[in-house]
Amino acid sequence: MGSASGVRPPWRGCALLSALLVPALARAQSAPDAGYVEDIEISGHYEAAVGSSDSASAGKITRQLVEDRPLLRPGEVLELVPGLIITQHSGAGKANQYFLRGFNLDHGTDFATTLDGTPLNLRTHAHGQGYTDLNFLIPELIERVDYFKGPYFASKGDFASAGAADIHYATSLPKTLLELSGGSFHYGRALFAGSPAVAEGKLLYALELFHDDGPWDHPDDYRRVNGVLRYSQSSRDARWDLTAMGYYGLWNATDQIPQRAVTDGAIDRFGAIDPTDGGKTWRFSLTGNYEGNIGSGVLQASVYAVRYKLNLFSNFTYFLDDQVNGDQFEQADDRWMLGTSGRYTWTASGAGIPVDASAGWEARYDRIDPIGLYHTVAQQRLATVRQDLARETSAGVFVEGAASITPWFRAIAGARYDQYFFAVISDNRSNSGRDDAGRLSPKLSAVFGPWARTELFANFGLGFHSNDAR
Repeated sequence: MGSASGVRPPWRGCALLSALLVPALARAQSAPDAGYVEDIEISGHYEAAVGSSDSASAGKITRQLVEDRPLLRPGEVLELVPGLIITQHSGAGKANQYFLRGFNLDHGTDFATTLDGTPLNLRTHAHGQGYTDLNFLIPELIERVDYFKGPYFASKGDFASAGAADIHYATSLPKTLLELSGGSFHYGRALFAGSPAVAEGKLLYALELFHDDGPWDHPDDYRRVNGVLRYSQSSRDARWDLTAMGYYGLWNATDQIPQRAVTDGAIDRFGAIDPTDGGKTWRFSLTGNYEGNIGSGVLQASVYAVRYKLNLFSNFTYFLDDQVNGDQFEQADDRWMLGTSGRYTWTASGAGIPVDASAGWEARYDRIDPIGLYHTVAQQRLATVRQDLARETSAGVFVEGAASITPWFRAIAGARYDQYFFAVISDNRSNSGRDDAGRLSPKLSAVFGPWARTELFANFGLGFHSNDAR
């Protein structure tokens, strides 16, 4: 059938439009746009590339991993270290239990942890040597974590016999944060953080409020308040920051329970024998950090002051020793901690071989008054088992050099020396006294390769942890 005169079929218009557009689109796709460049950056959660480490067991944890991995407790930041396991017992506010490379690290005895140059292991502690409470950490503020497994690193001293981790807070955040979360067992968390520009620097602030009951018949009722305030400035040759932090925690603790009580139906597996166990703690600190070019090298230095207190109530044997009042006891720790650490790094040359050298120091003073053990009932003191005033002072120095002797062989040698001074004044005269001790810790590493993007490491080192001053 023919079409009416002067009227085109609709398909002819579509064909004409296609004939005009298709070649134009093809030219647009084939012709490069000189004004458009797309950069795609792919970064891993760990930084342990060839040529970046002195040991196969050392590396860096990126901020992205901290953001991507769900964390039940702040201490689980350290569980991002490959092979390090974190557990919790005796209440959510107590320091975590750590395990690494076959070591039961207790609450931190053989794993040294720092935050921006401030040591977190508490020596001569009321509950355990090297006690490391990370509940004051705010994971959203973490920029990176440098981890070191093994005693192979000259910059790592006390408590680093199994390994160490250096946690670093950011100086600024990509955006202002207002986070509210909630869940079962009366879980709730609120975080407000930001980093506006102030004068010529950045002011980082954060406030965290937290509550959790846990699944227990007698709720944990863990309440936590954290605050951070940091001011920082940077230029081409130097940067510095000053940081104030505060933390307060209060909790109940459903401790270990006897199997027979569960079997007999006296309590279920979430029950408690002594519902008055628990604790309270607080920590306030002021820290200053500096990094700058001086002479032909770079100086890094930190100074810190920490005020800390813990009252921990536990009952492991219930009515074994005291059938009337029970066996609950209190461990009390009230201390000041003052110190400094730092290093100077530079490049030297010997026999035509460049050597990356570093020399550093650590100095620390702990005044614990009192550190005590008391017999209690329902968190009320009945008798003093022991009460002491302890003063512990230490100083350490280290040197280290790394030389690329051939394109496939790099050698690192170092050593550190630590000296300790102890003084204890006890309520029992026979427990009072003074002492001092020192030790030399050599370190040696050899790195072979890379071949096929693979390095081989041979590491040797002596590490230690200090003893309780008592």
